[in-house]
Amino acid sequence: MSEIYDVIIIGEGPAGLAAGLYASRARLKTLIIEKEKAGGQIVTTDEVANYPGSVENASGPSLIARMVEQAKEFGAEKTFDTIKDVELEGKIKVLKGEKKEYQAKTVIIATGAKPRPIGCPGEKELIGRGVSYCATCDAAFFEDMEVFVVGGGDTAVEEGMYLTKFARKVTVIHRRDELRAAKSIQEKAFKNKKMNFMWDSVVEEVKGDGLVESMVVKNVKTGETTEIHADEDDGTFGIFVFIGFTPATKLFEGKVKLERGYIPTDDNMKTNVPGVFAAGDCRVKSLRQVVTATSDGAIAAVQAEKYINEVFDV
Repeated sequence: MSEIYDVIIIGEGPAGLAAGLYASRARLKTLIIEKEKAGGQIVTTDEVANYPGSVENASGPSLIARMVEQAKEFGAEKTFDTIKDVELEGKIKVLKGEKKEYQAKTVIIATGAKPRPIGCPGEKELIGRGVSYCATCDAAFFEDMEVFVVGGGDTAVEEGMYLTKFARKVTVIHRRDELRAAKSIQEKAFKNKKMNFMWDSVVEEVKGDGLVESMVVKNVKTGETTEIHADEDDGTFGIFVFIGFTPATKLFEGKVKLERGYIPTDDNMKTNVPGVFAAGDCRVKSLRQVVTATSDGAIAAVQAEKYINEVFDV
């Protein structure tokens, strides 16, 4: 018989770590289960300037490292495992992992979201060979080369500016005729001499034998297609994709209510299943940022404690 935790948190991003910190600090027996590595999407971010109180030049990895240490100091346990199935009905929740089975009085789902691909031919085959979803990870591979950024929101433009530190030219490909990024971000981008923009355009195909060698771009207004080839001296170029995310919630289909893949909750992070909470990017919300993820996690942990006190007569 496996031990019963007060709280099990699935996911070790900012939401999961904040939940772990608050739950363990409340003296709840807490376990964080992560399948890969701590941090979620924030570990791919070179600079975190909009998190209140963050130090100058703070990066995603450095911020996450501090969060991990805090949760550990207060007693949160952690294990690496991939949860394959869940039984969330009833007072005791059961999580079935590849390594073992876990039981808990409450569960906080903080599984986050994954980068959304373009979905065009050749993209999948050339991931890591020119196609990337992480500027921080792969920018250095394109030193003094040309790169293209697909997207027009905050992340796309910010990561495009980061790429100008390495690439000789950065071109943002956007399906509309104006960016969706915040005006302050746009202003910086338009002033950057290395930044260029290809409006009303989408990537139709990525080509290459082992490395990206060309891509086909279509103008959505005229229907005209253009094939962009790598510079002969470079032999390749980078395609960085930032067009949103897909929530990592497939595991919970039929287990909790979903809306377009995201988990709806009330203001207290409660899902439609008693004792099950959701926090962070996997949740239906208007803003997906580190600051909102940590807020979600804190609220979920506090509400989990209240649920335990009420249901288990603590």
